[in-house]
Amino acid sequence: MNRTRLSLYYLASYLTFAGLALLLVPTFALQLLFSNGHYGDVFPRLAGMLLLGLAILIVQIIRHRLEVLYPTTLVVRLFFLVVLAYLFLSSSDPFFLVVFGIVLLGVVFTGYAYLTERRANV
Repeated sequence: MNRTRLSLYYLASYLTFAGLALLLVPTFALQLLFSNGHYGDVFPRLAGMLLLGLAILIVQIIRHRLEVLYPTTLVVRLFFLVVLAYLFLSSSDPFFLVVFGIVLLGVVFTGYAYLTERRANV
C-alpha cells in the first residue's frame, strides 16, 4: 500500500496549509479560495484549527503506516464532498466549489492507488 500512503501526503499538505492559512490569515485565505461570502474572523479560524487537527491525524496515519485506516480517509472525504456540494448549491459561494475540487483530486489519487494496490494483493 505504498502508493496509497504516498497519496495521503497530498491530503496532509492541503490540510496543513489551509489550516494554517485559515487560522492565521483568514481573510487572505478566503480570498485565495475565491470566497464571496462574509464569514467574519472567528469561524474561519475555527475551521483552520479543525483542519490542523485533521492534518495531525493524517500525518500519524502516514507515519505509522495504518493501512487499516486508508479506506476511512476515503469515506470521510466522500462525506465531505457531499456536504461541500450542498453548501455550494445553497450559497453559490465559489469557495465551496474550489474546496470541492481540491478534496476530489485527493479522493481520486487515494482511491485509484488504493484500488490498484488492493487488486494487486488479492
